[in-house]
Amino acid sequence: MPDSVPPGPSEAPRAPEPSRSEAGVELGEAVRNEARMLGAWRQWLSSLATDADAVTAAAHLYAELPGDARDAWLDALAEDAPKLDVPGVAIYGPLLAVENNPLRRQRIRRAAGTGIAPMSEVRRALMGAAPGGARIAALVIALYLDFVQVVVCRFVRSVGFEWVRQSPITSFEDAPVAGDHIDGVELFATSAEAVIDELSHAVLAHRRSGRELPQTLRDCAELFSAALPSPAEC
Repeated sequence: MPDSVPPGPSEAPRAPEPSRSEAGVELGEAVRNEARMLGAWRQWLSSLATDADAVTAAAHLYAELPGDARDAWLDALAEDAPKLDVPGVAIYGPLLAVENNPLRRQRIRRAAGTGIAPMSEVRRALMGAAPGGARIAALVIALYLDFVQVVVCRFVRSVGFEWVRQSPITSFEDAPVAGDHIDGVELFATSAEAVIDELSHAVLAHRRSGRELPQTLRDCAELFSAALPSPAEC
């Protein structure tokens, strides 16, 4: 009878455990990888204060996330934002521009602190006349720091809106200016009051026709609140 029996399936030889030095190397590499990822994440967050492309990317990425992933993003910011030498408004501003959930909007505004303008501060107003009585209006609305949102619409004052577009967040210097063309219509500088008055009449005409007002204009309700009559007058 042999002195030893080959191990059965349940007794297969185990791979040798890594030495303490090998385990230390693996752990160190994992820590360095995590640090590199964290460093890249924080560097990207810091760029949101000055880089319009990064701001636009952040807004698009966040807008595509489901609710639980947005909550996770905000949780991560709550931990990392205080460690950065960047205004909170720069980190949270892109998210507020695309967030529609009231509770998350409140959370974002609290975390951002001061510096986010209401959707009623127009920095530039433009308008042009299209054939057939239609008009093109563009409002450059302040958001935070030097970033703005551009709302552009084509409308007939007595009928309502043909379309309404909201551009991604952009820097003020890249926003439309007098002389630019939209849909083949040249835009001219005018006062915010003049444009808002025209749009307010179109808002009323749109409502009276029984059509739902575009979401972009509902988000800018503060712009029209002073110019629109009360619901009883509509």
